[in-house]
Amino acid sequence: MLRATLSSLKKSTALLFIASLFFSTLSHATNQEAYQEALKHWSKVLVEFVDDKGRTDFIALKEKPEDLKKMVNFIASASPKSHPELFPTRNDVLAYHSNTYNALAMHEVIKKKIPKNFSSFFKRAAFFKFRGVVIGGKKTNLYDYENKVIRPLDEPRIHFALNCMVKDCPRLPQQPFLSETLDKQFDDATVEFFTKDNHLRFDHEKNTAYLSWILDVYVDDFVESGKTKDLATYVNPYLSKPIPESYKIKFIKYDWTVNQQP
Repeated sequence: MLRATLSSLKKSTALLFIASLFFSTLSHATNQEAYQEALKHWSKVLVEFVDDKGRTDFIALKEKPEDLKKMVNFIASASPKSHPELFPTRNDVLAYHSNTYNALAMHEVIKKKIPKNFSSFFKRAAFFKFRGVVIGGKKTNLYDYENKVIRPLDEPRIHFALNCMVKDCPRLPQQPFLSETLDKQFDDATVEFFTKDNHLRFDHEKNTAYLSWILDVYVDDFVESGKTKDLATYVNPYLSKPIPESYKIKFIKYDWTVNQQP
């Protein structure tokens, strides 16, 4: 009798283990399908509402926000922290955060009245710090998300992928960031960033290179010294003509105008 009972318990335990494994696998597959579906919706948004200059038609998007909302709804339900099994590699995590930041920033622009700019400190604080977003079931804001989650991943090139929807941000691409092509996408975005006059320009008479404000405010992410004078060491590998060693580094005033299509 005891032997039969133990045998029955072993079979039940085995069945429970198999069932648990099955449902765990099923759940992972379902979540992975949901993630891929969300990326398809995000891709549709980028193709339909973002032009080749990276400008967004926020007015049209506000009238037709369904695809963007589906991406935002997925973001609210899953993240590398809440569902690590969906993001097994570093590139998976970085691609998620790049797409998530951009999608949330875009969504926040159309959520209420579309702002013209974030020119004042108070407007920026209201948008980036005091407006809540949900990522993987946790409430946060774009400021904390960038500084407490994304920047600690120690990938400087992501600064040329994140887009806060204003004119002097890096160009918003017309396709999502994907883990399998992420290194090339990040390199391409970085090279392109420094081809724009509003991100890098020279005054050869004054022996000065003017860089985007992004490199000033996040200087610690680009050079270990944390000194702006050393930024050329980071920037030069991405330039066809490097910043001369003797040149001073100064910074370009940032244009916080919302990057609405004309």
